[in-house]
Amino acid sequence: MERGHWEHFEHQADIGVRGCGPDLDTAFEQAGIALTAVVTDPAKVEPREAVPIEARAVDVEFLFVEWLDALIYEMATRGMLFSRYEVHIDADRTHLTATAWGEAVDRERHQPAVEVKGATLTELKVWQEDGAWCAQCVVDV
Repeated sequence: MERGHWEHFEHQADIGVRGCGPDLDTAFEQAGIALTAVVTDPAKVEPREAVPIEARAVDVEFLFVEWLDALIYEMATRGMLFSRYEVHIDADRTHLTATAWGEAVDRERHQPAVEVKGATLTELKVWQEDGAWCAQCVVDV
């Protein structure tokens, strides 16, 4: 798994987001793309503006929730969508610094499907398997 990937998984009325990659940073980055894909096609979002993001938590699973909630907050308060992410997680996996690149929402071009309200603890899991890292949870839409 060189570059990583993202996907959605079904969960009742909400939707699960999952990111996987060769390292934890990439898994979180891919989950960011999965989050964007809940709202719109990430390929339609130009990486025009960089937004710094920082998150802290007691462990890596809560850090994942904080990461997604930070993205949701920035999307809502800035009226932006993001299509590219660069994440750096510290050695003890309780702090991350990141940059999200995106642009202002263009309703005609992006055609946002839903608004993501927040990340939940439902199906929250961060794990390593066969040399790859994955991070997932359900987001409230």
